[in-house]
Amino acid sequence: MMIDAAIDITKKDYILYLADNAMVLGHRLSEWCGHGPVLEQDIAITNIALDQVGLARNLYGYLAELEGGNATEDTYPYHRDVLDFKNMLLVEVPNGDWGQTLVRQMLYDTWAIHYYEALSASTDERLAALAAKSLKEIRYHHKYSSEWVIRLGDGTEESHRRMQDAVDILWAYSEESLQPITFELEAARSFGVDVEALATKVRERRSSILREATLTEPQDVWQQTGGKIGQHTEHLGYILADLQHYQRMYPDAKW
Repeated sequence: MMIDAAIDITKKDYILYLADNAMVLGHRLSEWCGHGPVLEQDIAITNIALDQVGLARNLYGYLAELEGGNATEDTYPYHRDVLDFKNMLLVEVPNGDWGQTLVRQMLYDTWAIHYYEALSASTDERLAALAAKSLKEIRYHHKYSSEWVIRLGDGTEESHRRMQDAVDILWAYSEESLQPITFELEAARSFGVDVEALATKVRERRSSILREATLTEPQDVWQQTGGKIGQHTEHLGYILADLQHYQRMYPDAKW
């Protein structure tokens, strides 16, 4: 369905939020390609990166159809600056070591598996279909990241220490996904997900994973927020400089 550029701003912000999360995380994970600790895990994390970029493409493509005009799926990742991106801060945090990447992935996946299950029942048929299509991949991602967090957390003294360090570093970014802002609250009244209704399930699931991994869940940690309204860490600027390099050098170039 094509409509004019006067797309409802709530729906636009909502789709950008989901797409930006997937795109930025996919780009981050792609940095492991050729650098994984062993070949099997190098391939696995690269495939997860591709899944995230594929989801982002589908969401950006849907938004381009809604906006019409000259918009394409490339418009949104290549032609916006830092302040226009709406991804949560968690996904732009640097990879760190392998343990930190896995903890970040587990925190994201534990949110995503509940979120996209709920979104698959959306009254927006296209969003519901995209969510349902992505769920098989998201379930695999969650299984992969949570099992590795448990394996390394409950592993050697060294692996346990490094996984606890990763949890301690990333916990400040763990709650932003569960704190809805205006466009999420408005979307929840019609086509979106009620984030507050999922919060308890998400927290219980990640707590269960940490307990099984013999890792300590940090308490009373100040939570970093702002990504959803364009207030990002310095890291996103470096990601976009890399991602948008050729588009800025050769605007609208065609392969």
